[in-house]
Amino acid sequence: MLIRRTLARGPLRGYAIARRIKDASKNGLDIEDGSLYPAWNRMLVKGWVSAEWVISGNHRRARFYRLTPRLTPEGGKQLAAETQEFEKIVGAIQLVMRTV
Repeated sequence: MLIRRTLARGPLRGYAIARRIKDASKNGLDIEDGSLYPAWNRMLVKGWVSAEWVISGNHRRARFYRLTPRLTPEGGKQLAAETQEFEKIVGAIQLVMRTV
């Protein structure tokens, strides 16, 4: 969910996605590569994102990820459903934290 929300702003390479999530969370979320790469692969298989190899500014190959335009309506619905489920879970956790 966080990766796709981040990619909604435009294509990014893997490191930049992790960095943007960390920055947006004010260092509250530090996602390790071991978590991100399997997530990207699952999203690639499902067709929610696409990826392409590009030569970066330092003349090295970098893989850039982007939301898949042809599946934006489906991907958008999935992202909305995941966001709603996330908000439900956060609300439930907050209720428990207030009562325990």
